[in-house]
Amino acid sequence: MQFPAEPFKIKVVERIRKTTREERDELIRKAGYNVFNIPAESIYIDLLTDSGTAAMSDNQWAGMMLGDESYAGSRNYYHFESTVKDITGFRHVVPTHQGRMAENLLFSVAVKPGDVVPNNIHFDTTRANVEHKEAKAVDLVIDEAYDPESEHPFKGNMDLEKLRRTIEEVGPERVPLVMLTVTNNSGGGQPVSMANVRQVRELLDSYGIPLFLDACRFAENCYFIKEREPGYESKSVAEIARELFSYADGCTMSAKKDGLVNIGGFLALNDDTWAEKVTHLLILVEGFPTYGGLAGRDLEAVARGLREVLDEDYLRFRIGQVRYLGQLLDEAGVPIVKPVGGHAIYIDAKRFLPHIPQAQFPGQALVVALYREYGIRAVEIGSLMFAKKDPETGEEIYPDLELVRLAIPRRVYTTMHMNYVAESIIELYRNRDRIRGLRIVYEAPMLRHFTARLEEIQ
Repeated sequence: MQFPAEPFKIKVVERIRKTTREERDELIRKAGYNVFNIPAESIYIDLLTDSGTAAMSDNQWAGMMLGDESYAGSRNYYHFESTVKDITGFRHVVPTHQGRMAENLLFSVAVKPGDVVPNNIHFDTTRANVEHKEAKAVDLVIDEAYDPESEHPFKGNMDLEKLRRTIEEVGPERVPLVMLTVTNNSGGGQPVSMANVRQVRELLDSYGIPLFLDACRFAENCYFIKEREPGYESKSVAEIARELFSYADGCTMSAKKDGLVNIGGFLALNDDTWAEKVTHLLILVEGFPTYGGLAGRDLEAVARGLREVLDEDYLRFRIGQVRYLGQLLDEAGVPIVKPVGGHAIYIDAKRFLPHIPQAQFPGQALVVALYREYGIRAVEIGSLMFAKKDPETGEEIYPDLELVRLAIPRRVYTTMHMNYVAESIIELYRNRDRIRGLRIVYEAPMLRHFTARLEEIQ
């Protein structure tokens, strides 16, 4: 079967309501044409993010009832710690309330003003955390990542020559660490090959630079390695994950993705000195080292979710469901990033709306139209999220990719929901000439896409 059926049955349901177009038109206007400002109860199909939106299993809910809420040394922490160490092999495990705090802790300890942090492609919060430390976030993904039509099986790979050239130009002493995001969210949810991780490790060893993984979708990346990389087809996802982590010095993790939970994350690493400094900072900003901003019940849910995500029946369905939606859109001629990634479909807004220039935010315009016409919430990953002014000329610098991400929550929506999404987007594509561009009327100095307000250009 090309697209496997759900390897679970539904035990609890949540009612969703489909609003009218008139209601949605009023809501999007009041929201400043920013779907982050729309109440969730007014969304029919919510594909804003796959972060923290998963449906937890009966096993995870059972674990929640066993929460030990002791301030220090709860049994749930020790279960969580042993699980993370078993999967990753790292010596130190620091719990956090979500991934961006793990990034903040790591960069607060490791990064200083003037440093350079390479990545395949930084996601928004990672980039913001680097820049908040007055360092420079540099994207060094392979060129194929910027070609939505390229069928390269590992478009998340780091370009080794770009990485070597960057280190030589700025000096190894200004590169405190290198990150690899697996899978590569900003580039279409594309995986990184094991060979590439190994080669990056070898290159960094010659300079004495640590390698960290942004591992929030590590299991999905490992499943792609099993599917696409010769020599791994007979290995389990757990075995592949252990090898993947063995090439790194640590990782940040938002457990709200492949941890299958609604809140939680961690920083794991081997360096004793960094771990000690991180722990001191953790106590100041998050909490005691054995709870890190989480309840004991949340730690238990993460521990169980990290085991469940390695189940290959689940991963086969998970990636198959995303692939199914992508195939429906591709067959109808909707321009999407290929090959389909692990957690989302990425629509190429430049080709979807060629009549709207990047200065008028075609990705956000598509997001607005998708909500107003069909009640579907997606997110722009393009000019609104990543465009910046050149510090010398003041000119706007636009990203190479102008995408709209349809992030599929884990174990939440059915095949019929995917059919509705596909039919809606196909219909919108046929009427795309009616969509108008946008301009900003308010923006924050950092991460503006979360709170920006816009208006339609008449």
